[in-house]
Amino acid sequence: MNNKLQTGIKAVYAGFMIGLGGIVYLSVENKIAGSVLFSFGLLTIVAQGFFLYTGKIGFIKKGRELFDMAVIALGNYLGTLIAAWMANAAHLKIDSRVLVEAKLGNSLGNVFLLSMFCGVMMYLAIDNYQKTKNIVFIIAPVMIFILSGFEHSIANMFYFHLAGVYSSKSFLCLLVMIAGNGIGAKIFSLKDGKI
Repeated sequence: MNNKLQTGIKAVYAGFMIGLGGIVYLSVENKIAGSVLFSFGLLTIVAQGFFLYTGKIGFIKKGRELFDMAVIALGNYLGTLIAAWMANAAHLKIDSRVLVEAKLGNSLGNVFLLSMFCGVMMYLAIDNYQKTKNIVFIIAPVMIFILSGFEHSIANMFYFHLAGVYSSKSFLCLLVMIAGNGIGAKIFSLKDGKI
């Protein structure tokens, strides 16, 4: 199978898993329980070797790998779209409109900073798990980014799809989140000399 195609397929699966995490998060009233259950998405992505932009961007070493990151982000976008479409088709009693309105009501500067924080959390989740194989290092950062209101670009793709919000502002917000997630992850990866 073509390497780029395989990368794209693994990225679609990852986006779908983040969508499932979003579904369960929106399905429970207790946000702490929801944040724990959301982490199943990232645990599955790591265990299955799927490609999630926020889990990969901190580990790139060469400029040419940025193209792979674009393929992964697009695959994640498609995976979240599929998950949102299925959730809406199944008439699940979940709603992301209030969440989306709050995100779109924030300034782009704040969105960028909150995205950087999330990028740090995602980098640490993967890096610490790779070093220890302890799933707490995946669950805890997911809980932290959700409960702190940090912006995860791929999770937000799902929430925007679920709410049916497709606008220039939502697209711009997602681009800012993608950049912030990437920069946060890359800045923190410098501690290991991973440029």
